Amino acid sequence: MAETDDARGTRSARERNDGGQFLGRTGVITTPHGSIATPAFIPVGTQATVKAVLPESMAELGAQALLANAYHLYLQPGPEVLDAAGGLGAFMNWPGPTFTDSGGFQVMSLGSGFKKVIDMGTVTGAVGADGRPVGDDDVAAGKERMAYVDDDGVTFRSHLNGDRHRFTPEVSMRVQHQLGADIMFAFDELTTLYNSRGYQELALERTRLWALRCVAEHRRLTEQRAGKPYQALFGVIQGAQYEDLRRKACRDLGAMGFNGFGLGGALEKENLGTIVRWCSEELPEAKPRHLLGISEPDDIFVAIENGADTFDCVSPTRVARTSAVYSPDGRFNVSNARFKTDFSPIVDGCDCYTCTHYTRAYLHHLFKAKERLAATLASIHNERFIVRMVDTARQTIASGDYFAYRDEFLGRYYAARTTPGPASGAAPSDDAASAGKGRA
Repeated sequence: MAETDDARGTRSARERNDGGQFLGRTGVITTPHGSIATPAFIPVGTQATVKAVLPESMAELGAQALLANAYHLYLQPGPEVLDAAGGLGAFMNWPGPTFTDSGGFQVMSLGSGFKKVIDMGTVTGAVGADGRPVGDDDVAAGKERMAYVDDDGVTFRSHLNGDRHRFTPEVSMRVQHQLGADIMFAFDELTTLYNSRGYQELALERTRLWALRCVAEHRRLTEQRAGKPYQALFGVIQGAQYEDLRRKACRDLGAMGFNGFGLGGALEKENLGTIVRWCSEELPEAKPRHLLGISEPDDIFVAIENGADTFDCVSPTRVARTSAVYSPDGRFNVSNARFKTDFSPIVDGCDCYTCTHYTRAYLHHLFKAKERLAATLASIHNERFIVRMVDTARQTIASGDYFAYRDEFLGRYYAARTTPGPASGAAPSDDAASAGKGRA
């Protein structure tokens, strides 16, 4: 079962540096394919692969679980293929726990454009090119709309060939059962921070009704496929930036018997911790909370302190493919000219395969030569960096040294940015860093 053994003694009497209650916790999520010690970062293998990295390498760098995406695997190669192979883990030769996102984020975002974590300054009072306030009908402006939502589900066109498809809560459950991940997510409606309050309320009610349908179909399929390993179902909490809607969603879904919960939707960066806290205060204490689409260090620390247990994001490999690598002093671009003859590792003392075998000069050469190995080596390092960061956060929660670790890590990582504070979101080092850009 995907439930967390919450080590409440590690947090019960603590306060954050700002005087608020510290909700960070350690725990264990148990699945048929192994356990996940939390807090934990879950690397993303969207199409049953972490881009450019072997599954064996992901295990070596310390990944406890991987997350794939139902939308992409539904389109290619098809859920029936993974079912015949013995499920997602067997298909990709990954022995550990697996997650699948429902596909809701992807099919909904075909009809709207937004980032996962947004500065609310770009939302409040936003206006379009004609000077009108941005409204629900404007969210998809400037891009072809490829998805339409109604009370039953979503009709969308494949980004691969334009074919028309239909996702409903029942279809999403059937697809995810065939994919065979240990943990899957209920089908939910994506909204953006640009949608009106009225539309957020309508979408939240739709997500609530879809959650009930997901639970019913999940139970039916679990009985039908009794010979298969048990799959846990997480409900997805929406509600945008509104406290009453977030808390209502938590209470509603918290009573439905889900094994855990995903915290979804677009999140304003400056209120990320507040939103996670609202959810942590309402959701069942013994069940895991997964924050969807987050990997920036400051965001992860804020989420941990407010009760999130696991996180996923494509950013470590996405930025690696553009030659951006993580270091304790911030992110930097290894293809810059100054690294051409730098024969040191990306990070001195880093235990990843890349840093123990190769130099900055070699990676610089690979990127300049457009060799595929460049993305592999940079991705291994970046994934290890974030995995290790969260692992250390978990260890320091247990030891009582969390705040000292957090302050030292963030103080050094963001030292070069102009706006101080661990959650301001300014770009570290030479790279423009954008906070978690969403699900896989």
